[in-house]
Amino acid sequence: MSESDTPKAFHTLRGAIRGEEPDEPLYFAHRATLRIFGDNLPFEEISKRLGVQPTHVHHKGDLHGRRSPPWRDDAWCFEPALSESEPLAQHIDALWQVLKPHAEYLRSLKQQYRVDAFCGYRSNSDHAGIEVPHTCLEMFTTLEVPFGVSMIIT
Repeated sequence: MSESDTPKAFHTLRGAIRGEEPDEPLYFAHRATLRIFGDNLPFEEISKRLGVQPTHVHHKGDLHGRRSPPWRDDAWCFEPALSESEPLAQHIDALWQVLKPHAEYLRSLKQQYRVDAFCGYRSNSDHAGIEVPHTCLEMFTTLEVPFGVSMIIT
């Protein structure tokens, strides 16, 4: 079998169908973010109780884009400083390491506010996925929030 007879390997289904791969290299991006939403959030109290500064905040009515409607409620968000190329499990573990000592406080916030852990996955590979070890699910069960992942494939 000559080199020209060897089947070409493709990284994406689109590449296999078109017979050529996109010019950009494959990437996989992950994140895990604590999000707290509601009216009249006590921003300073949350930061003080959790011992971290938020990585994002916005107030109800703030504009989040020139063509977007205003935010419907306040938000306090924290995301650990980890490279997005690290696996999702590492993002979840890093977030849980910060939050675990404050689980009771976070559960109490749920009486008045919406609390969740947002997980995200982005890639340009259209046939890949994520794996999350069972140990990562402790955060979701302890905080009594759903485990969900937003997946964006470009």
